[in-house]
Amino acid sequence: METEHLVEEHGEHEHPGEGLYIRIALILAVLTAIEVGLYYTDFGEKITNGMLLVLAGGKFVLVAAYFMHLKFDSRLLRRLFASGFVLAVLVYIAYLMTLGIFV
Repeated sequence: METEHLVEEHGEHEHPGEGLYIRIALILAVLTAIEVGLYYTDFGEKITNGMLLVLAGGKFVLVAAYFMHLKFDSRLLRRLFASGFVLAVLVYIAYLMTLGIFV
């Protein structure tokens, strides 16, 4: 009963169990194995780099959402973080375009 009162008072959330964190860690390990495997493939530099960027972005989102507990924060904080992430990706793409990477 006292715990419920503290949760309501401070706006805290109940953390997921260990099983969820283990599943997330296994997903991250699989994504890392895919990234390592891409190094040994011959899809072409542009396709491989694009795939690596997408995988890295996915891993970043998983780590931020679960291990940094962003998924459980308020909607405003999630939107601020997501908009910053999208802006950073767009700036990075614009920079790569100035280098002629996508041409």
